[in-house]
Amino acid sequence: MMTLVIAVQILALFRERNVWERILAFSSISSKTAVLALAVSVMREDWMIAVVAVIVLSAGNAGIMLLSHLLNRLNVQ
Repeated sequence: MMTLVIAVQILALFRERNVWERILAFSSISSKTAVLALAVSVMREDWMIAVVAVIVLSAGNAGIMLLSHLLNRLNVQ
């Protein structure tokens, strides 16, 4: 089910022309993929993958915030 939701977001990423809509779709894809990896790692009891998923969640969202701030400063529409 989660892979279907990720596939829909990937289609939305390719269809959008607006930069902000693309950033939003990319952020959604990265968050859902990290949550999916976290769920799989908990089911497999593999805590190393869980640590990587948590790092991806925190660093990925911070990177998206920095990118959006930079694009806002450049007045990209």
